[in-house]
Amino acid sequence: MARTPSNMLELGTVAPDFTLTNAITNSPVSLNDIKGTKGTVIMFICNHCPFVIHVNEEIVRIANDYRTQGFGFVAISSNDIINYPQDAPEHMWTTAQKNNYTFPYLYDETQEIAKAYDAACTPDFYLFDAGLKLIYRGQLDDSRPSNGIPVNGRDLRQALDAVLRNANVSETQKPSIGCNIKWK
Repeated sequence: MARTPSNMLELGTVAPDFTLTNAITNSPVSLNDIKGTKGTVIMFICNHCPFVIHVNEEIVRIANDYRTQGFGFVAISSNDIINYPQDAPEHMWTTAQKNNYTFPYLYDETQEIAKAYDAACTPDFYLFDAGLKLIYRGQLDDSRPSNGIPVNGRDLRQALDAVLRNANVSETQKPSIGCNIKWK
């Protein structure tokens, strides 16, 4: 299991625009389609990464808890499916069904979107404010497979809660750790 950290895109960066195919519905989804009135969470994940599998239930809980409060959520898979066929769109659909994803799960075939976000690993989390400026990037929480720390989404939840309180999101942010994105 590779342990690759996030690149930690500069805070204040405007979310790069995208339109990608949703593996769940096979229809195009744009950044504007998923943008929330309070903010937008963009997650780079994949089907086979043990770090993602470890947090899948919590990312669904977070999306369900905060979607109704004005946040948009989307997951993007950018892995090379030639060398990692388990991450192909048909398997993305299965993963989304199995885990009850309530957010679009988009396929970044060209890997251009992962590069635009400077994504490095799965999972990698980004929270943008209502104006689509980056206010949080990094880890979900301190839990990792086999480290014994419970998955609770604390870091991302604290950032989302700060937005709801109209408070500043702490600039002390830890990089996510996970499997590297499988580049072509």
